[in-house]
Amino acid sequence: MRALAAMLGLIMAPAAARAEPAAAQGDVTVMRAGSQPATPAAADHFTGTARVEARFQASAPARVGGAFVTFAPGARTDWHSHPLGQTLIVTAGTGQVQQWGKPVQTIAPGDIIWIPPGVKHWHGAAASTGMTHLAITERLNGKTVDWMEKVAMEQAPR
Repeated sequence: MRALAAMLGLIMAPAAARAEPAAAQGDVTVMRAGSQPATPAAADHFTGTARVEARFQASAPARVGGAFVTFAPGARTDWHSHPLGQTLIVTAGTGQVQQWGKPVQTIAPGDIIWIPPGVKHWHGAAASTGMTHLAITERLNGKTVDWMEKVAMEQAPR
């Protein structure tokens, strides 16, 4: 009964006495599909043909950003890591991901892959099928990725 009375008191309290949400930090932004051109993935960090589209980066104090990356069959990233980790959400095709020293794993639409901070890995399309994923990362001191060496042929998509 006391709980009900307390709830009613909160509901019936004058608006000034109720907690208000924090002031807005800006306007909601809608980035329309197709409003940003797709660009080729950097050849110095990818093997094969890949394209990046619909990049986004939140404004401070937020630090999340990302992009859709589409890989042609057999295309892949170089080995790399992320200071705050990375989330991949596969949206189309069949792909692969590998952590340094571990077996290659097949990934498919609907799969969500979490790569912890500092973990050396690569990801890309299977040898005979393209793949698209949404890659989500956070910036730490302005940096989202540390690029490393190319993936050796014996580690490449099969």
